[in-house]
Amino acid sequence: MPEQDQHPVVWAPGAYELGEGARWVDGRLVFTDILSGRLLEVSGTEPGTPRELLRLDVPLGAVAPVEGRPGHWIAAAGTGIALLGPDGSVDWLARPEEGAATPMRMNDGACDPHGRFWAGSLAYDESPGAGSLYRTDPDGSVHRVLTGLTVVNGPAFSADGRLLHVADSTAGVIHRCTLDADGNPLETVEFARLTRGFPDGMTVDTAGRLWVAVWGGAAVHRYEPDGTLSAVVELPAPQPTSVCLPPTGGRLLVTTARIGLADASAPSGAVLAVPVDAAAPPAAAYRPR
Repeated sequence: MPEQDQHPVVWAPGAYELGEGARWVDGRLVFTDILSGRLLEVSGTEPGTPRELLRLDVPLGAVAPVEGRPGHWIAAAGTGIALLGPDGSVDWLARPEEGAATPMRMNDGACDPHGRFWAGSLAYDESPGAGSLYRTDPDGSVHRVLTGLTVVNGPAFSADGRLLHVADSTAGVIHRCTLDADGNPLETVEFARLTRGFPDGMTVDTAGRLWVAVWGGAAVHRYEPDGTLSAVVELPAPQPTSVCLPPTGGRLLVTTARIGLADASAPSGAVLAVPVDAAAPPAAAYRPR
């Protein structure tokens, strides 16, 4: 299993406490700083200083664009799922974690190729089994799909949308679910188990390989479709959180976090870029009806 011999560079400087949700949208990288509730963007063609697109008064886990509505987003935020407007408006579709027995928040999220938005949750104290995975359908209804997880990250989908990859980070496990046409799991199996670090954000490239940010492992793992670990990209930051492969290829973009580090020196908290021979589709959009 080779290590990728590339040299990471800072693509977007910043001391983000919990950068996450790296997504390729309209030729740019968008990402969140979860605990500050910020959505940011940076050029997809050259390094630069990120620009704030919007800020919420609740944690913002991840977003996906809304099809046909430039500047509009569906978001995993606070205790639920919301539609965000360019004017800062927030339209809550559901808040399934509001009033939970232990304080909860939404975490990572992404759309599948069919235009459904998936997002996971976690307890602030990471109570075992408190997290769930939710699916938001085009009609705006929100459904709890998986339960009994702890820190839910991902999700990432095969090109046809039939395979879902989702991480239970604290367990060190990446699950793979086969979905039916309505997005209901038919079978869930263990795809990979990490022995060092914890699986965080992920994406599937055009060859069907899964790229996974490894929190606490200072690396990104690349897995073949059969679950074989085929490459490790070493990073100069211990807490990578999410990954993005532009559709033009040639570069891996990685968000990182400073939270919890005794020595949170740069580049922790920045967005990093590493040359790689891989590409992925742009972020799938939510398709409301």
